[in-house]
Amino acid sequence: MINKIINRALKEEELKKDEVLDLFKSRSYEDVARIFEAASELRNSKSRMIKLTSTVHLTNVCKITPKCKYCGFAAKTSSEGYYHSFSKTEDEISRAVQSIEKAGIPRVSCSGAHGYKGQHAVQAARIVKKNTNLELLVNVGSDLNQESIGALAEYQTDTVCCNLETINRELFNQLKPGERLKDRLEVCKMISNAGMELSSGLLIGIGESYQDRVNHLFFLKEFPTLGEVPIMGFNPYLDTPMENHPPCSLIEQMKTIAITRLIFNDLRITVPAPTIGPENVKFSLMAGADNVATVIPDQYPLDVKGVGSPQCGNLKEVINTIKELGLNPQLKETLCPVKEKGITKI
Repeated sequence: MINKIINRALKEEELKKDEVLDLFKSRSYEDVARIFEAASELRNSKSRMIKLTSTVHLTNVCKITPKCKYCGFAAKTSSEGYYHSFSKTEDEISRAVQSIEKAGIPRVSCSGAHGYKGQHAVQAARIVKKNTNLELLVNVGSDLNQESIGALAEYQTDTVCCNLETINRELFNQLKPGERLKDRLEVCKMISNAGMELSSGLLIGIGESYQDRVNHLFFLKEFPTLGEVPIMGFNPYLDTPMENHPPCSLIEQMKTIAITRLIFNDLRITVPAPTIGPENVKFSLMAGADNVATVIPDQYPLDVKGVGSPQCGNLKEVINTIKELGLNPQLKETLCPVKEKGITKI
């Protein structure tokens, strides 16, 4: 049965919900390995190029009350996260994105907390597009309105991310008591209606069922400009209400990445290096991912904190991992002496 479903996916036939649920329920080593192999094969049939995305965290001053129960990003939520408040200046943002471009990384994600009606995202878009030729993703969740989305479009923002995280409404309300799922859904619709590429993904290992994941993945098909699906495995932050909740297992992250690839054969599937763990990036690629996020250059001028946070300078490690799998890291032509560090420009 599993092989039949996989063969349909490899032929790029549309899978049904019950078939996808069967894939999630697979337990035997042979079946799970076949799912991973098929996802990788499907990805490679389109391209062996792996995109790299770096990051700039704009601010951790979040005005959502009460805070999301798992959040360690917002100020005063976790001693191992960004505990002290910050809001990056224009100069800090500019220096960070220029260091990313100089290192040859082609794309940057500018993310920030809630309470600004998207104006911090608009400011970041202006700075990135004025000072670099980087591809730009902005991720401020549902902290956007029609005006800020329009401004992002004017600055030619390439992708706007609004992760739903789960569409199980009861679970969403339990874990995110200061937000409403319908607000995130509305922002996703506005992004799509504006003709901008939408990125929207899943946070797994937070208490959702396999059926929840299936429903979520099929729900994402409703957005016509969906171009990217991040798969994020839960990792607990110290000092938060969910600090004792078990982290999402590597096998569940790999399985969800692979099944997402079998459903969305031509979309970008993103894995943030910190959430899967820097040492496990290779497994996400083996499962069919084609974008590694939170890739940090050596000379990056800002601190990067959080669960599994990479040390500044994980670029070389990520590049080597990609190449070891026979894949091609996407790097921009750059004046930075990357080649001297053992990295070949593509």
